[in-house]
Amino acid sequence: MDIASTTTQTLQPSTTIKAADTKAISSDFETFLKLLTTQISNQDPMDPMKAEEFAVQLATFSSVEQQVKTNELLTQMTSTGGEFAAYTSWIGREVQATTALAFNGSTIELAPAPATRGEVHQLVVRAESGDEVDRITIDGAGAPVYWTGLTAAGAAPFGSYSFEVESFTNNELIGVEPVAGYARVTEVQRTPDGATLVLEGGGKIAAADIAAVRDPG
Repeated sequence: MDIASTTTQTLQPSTTIKAADTKAISSDFETFLKLLTTQISNQDPMDPMKAEEFAVQLATFSSVEQQVKTNELLTQMTSTGGEFAAYTSWIGREVQATTALAFNGSTIELAPAPATRGEVHQLVVRAESGDEVDRITIDGAGAPVYWTGLTAAGAAPFGSYSFEVESFTNNELIGVEPVAGYARVTEVQRTPDGATLVLEGGGKIAAADIAAVRDPG
């Protein structure tokens, strides 16, 4: 039995490697191993395989093994690389994120969700320490809110701030909801959990948690 003549699948250049191709090559690889093992185990001890034939079959073995590994690597690269490259196009653009946002003197646009309960709704701004620095009554209809950083105590210092809406009925607090806002993307990082966006001011958020992307206005 001539193992060297066993047909193997050739990896064709492609931007997308199909899972079926990987399965087929892996199957050929396992079949090759079985055939080679069977041939060695059953060869005639009085007429063993010639060294040249054995060398050819080992070379084929190595080629098939390398082909499988290459195919797996290409599959991994095409499944994650394209997605990561798409996220890099967000650099310099603004994303809507429910996370702490950096205030550097410029107005921050917020996107509170429409309130589902309560009669009075107030936007609460908190510093990184958790202390309340500002409170603004809003209509709860979901219209954009623009925070300028000007509070009753004066201009808020530069830093990181989080936003939430507190809803009241008969002066009783009945709900608190985090508020998303827009921030500019300065970097995209590849992490074990997927792409992570670095926002202006240093904050980070998973790309999967972004609700909207837009050009700076």
